[in-house]
Formats: sequence, C-alpha cells, structure tokens
Amino acid sequence: MGDKSLQKKNMIVEAAREVFFKRGYRAVTMKEIVEACGISRGGLYLYFANTKELFEAVLERENQTLSSILELSAAKKSNPGEILLMYLDEQKKTILKKKGNLAVATYEYMFENKLLNHEVPAEKCFEENVKALEQLIADGVAQEWMVCENPAEAARNIVYTLEGMKVTAQTTGVSAKVLDSQIAYIMGTLGMVIQ
Repeated sequence: MGDKSLQKKNMIVEAAREVFFKRGYRAVTMKEIVEACGISRGGLYLYFANTKELFEAVLERENQTLSSILELSAAKKSNPGEILLMYLDEQKKTILKKKGNLAVATYEYMFENKLLNHEVPAEKCFEENVKALEQLIADGVAQEWMVCENPAEAARNIVYTLEGMKVTAQTTGVSAKVLDSQIAYIMGTLGMVIQ
C-alpha cells in the first residue's frame, strides 16, 4: 500500500472512530462513514467491505496501547514496575475519557459477533494483553521488582479488573480517586507501593 493510500485508509479509520464513538457499533451504516469521510461509497469500499471490518481496524488501532508502552519503556530502559505503572496510568486515562471512549461500541460489537459465533478480534487483543502483562510480571519477579507466585493469573486478573472498570465507567461512573485506589491495590498485590 502506497503512502497516499495508507494516509487515506488512516483518515477513514479516524473518521469512522468518531462515528462509532457517537453512535455505537450496531447503529452505524457505511453511508454514515462515507459522509463522515467525505469520500465516495466506492472509495470507502476499496478499503473496507463493511462496518464490521472497519470497526475491527478501529479496534486494532485502539488496542496498541500496551505494546506501544512496552516498546517505549524498553527504549527508555524502564524497570518492570515503572512499565506496569505507565500501562495502568494509560488505562486510567482511557477509562476516565468521556469523549472518544469506544467502550459501548466495543461491547455491542463483541456481543453481536459472539452471538453469531464469529471469532472476535477483541478477544485476541485481550489475550495478547494478558500475555504481555504476564511476561512483564515474570520479568519483574526475576529482577526482584515484584513478588508474584503466578504471573499468568495475576495478569489475567489485572486485565479483567480493567475491563470491569471500563464497564463501570460507562454505566454507573467511576472517579479518578477510585481508579487510583485500584491501581494502588494492583501494584500492592505485586509487592509494590505507590507513593
């Protein structure tokens, strides 16, 4: 894909992200995406066959947070505790973000595609996050930054906690103070204290 083509695809994904944020997943049509992008219907279909495929591209971009943090942290030579704290802080920002949060659209997408017995890429992202956190925690234990008997279960628990906080933020609401206490609790379970 050439530079111009890649730029156009990125522009479509960004415009679609805003539409999915405002309308959820189920209600969005390709016509709305065409209008948001200001391109022809044929121009859109050159890149994406349907809203499902387009939403999956949006999700893929959204779920690069952990890998981005890990890469950035490795370049800065951060220790595993600092990396985990940076990741949790990014998750906190996402959870508290009122504008641009795709949680509702993501859950609609997951429920619809799970019911249709389709493989859901969001599940793959979930598992990738668990594996990356498991490795981070294992590294933290090996370098004596963390204490944990079962990094795999600790990682899974952290990801489940974060997903639960995302749902809570969208339904009953959650404050920064509550999120800070959850982050402190997570770090504490790994033998780390946040000052």
